[in-house]
Amino acid sequence: MKHYSAFAVAREALRYHTGWERAWRSPEPKKRYDVIIVGAGGHGLATAYYLGKNYGIQNVAIIEKGWLGGGNTGRNTTIIRSNYLQDPSAALYEKARGLYEDLSQELNYNIMFSPRGVMMLAQTQHEIRGYQRTAHANALQGVKTEWIEPERVKELVPIINIDGPRYPVLGALWQERGGTARHDAVAWGYARACSAMGMDIIQKCEVTGVRSENGRVVGVDTTKGAIDCEKLGIVVAGHSGQLAEMAGFRLPLESVALQALVSEPIKPCMDVVVMANTVHGYMSQSDKGEMVIGGGTDGFNNFTQRGSFHHIEETVRALVETFPMISRLKMLRQWGGIVDMTGDRSPILSTTPLGNCFINCGWGTGGFKAIPGSGWGMAQLMATGHSPLTEAFTMDRFKEGRFIDESVAAGVAH
Repeated sequence: MKHYSAFAVAREALRYHTGWERAWRSPEPKKRYDVIIVGAGGHGLATAYYLGKNYGIQNVAIIEKGWLGGGNTGRNTTIIRSNYLQDPSAALYEKARGLYEDLSQELNYNIMFSPRGVMMLAQTQHEIRGYQRTAHANALQGVKTEWIEPERVKELVPIINIDGPRYPVLGALWQERGGTARHDAVAWGYARACSAMGMDIIQKCEVTGVRSENGRVVGVDTTKGAIDCEKLGIVVAGHSGQLAEMAGFRLPLESVALQALVSEPIKPCMDVVVMANTVHGYMSQSDKGEMVIGGGTDGFNNFTQRGSFHHIEETVRALVETFPMISRLKMLRQWGGIVDMTGDRSPILSTTPLGNCFINCGWGTGGFKAIPGSGWGMAQLMATGHSPLTEAFTMDRFKEGRFIDESVAAGVAH
């Protein structure tokens, strides 16, 4: 009698009962699609999904240079929140947070959404004023957040040291319905839904050129041959500048590495997400017990996806004062992702100088939390030419001076 591993059994069950085989083994590309999405990360897959679900556009190819969810979608620290200061940002991120609430049921795939709460510590008088301003702005925007005092912070996070000698905890901005989700599950949930609609997810297929005629996109050249399309969506995060250059325009972006690490697993000790902007660090505990730790971006432009020793020292040194217990932990693993940063630290969701070519980029260090809202708005923009969610995030805002300044809200890499 032949025996099968648990993984093989699960794979075969998914293959025959959900149509997952189409995404598991990349099909050969067809000659022509209505829409091509470049980038099979969360934002690209969500865009394709909502194109099919909301607008019936299902002749779609999602092209990926590497593997599904292998970029920033699989490398982030999974924080979900919507307490941004500016109205356009709050609307977009709150749309995404609301969609995350029911995404497991909608996709019939457990994304492990955990609304455990997100706390942003105030450790200076300047931060107190800034977070209270944000709380008032969120109240006007309909985003539920609140300012809490140090005693409430200690109640929610018993392991925290609120009386640090350099940076005492003076209060926090608290979003109770923020939290985390499983990053690779988000990618696979959207991928499986796209595959079930008949879309092609083509992995190991790098775009080498963008073809146009009379100022409009007509297709792309890839390592698997030329593919024609009516519309093209570029959703490739840190490599957006390279794809834009192929399409004949430039983007106001810079790419830098963002690093993160996890500790060895320990017993449950913290059931909320804590961000500390002053010391430039943030931490949560995963379902496996690992302490998930991250900080700021590297101080120089680069395309590395590896960790570095100086980042461990800078980030952990900052957090040890606020969380003394982590000084005794061992690091389990470390990694990096390539993030694309705009000058105002807000994304670009826009048409481009090339007709029927659309761009979704500039999410910087906080793209994961926006995946469902980004996909919803981008799909609407590509299908109809306009979306209320994206109208403030055009490329033109930089030359027109319409900045959406979220440098404070995004100042701690999330």
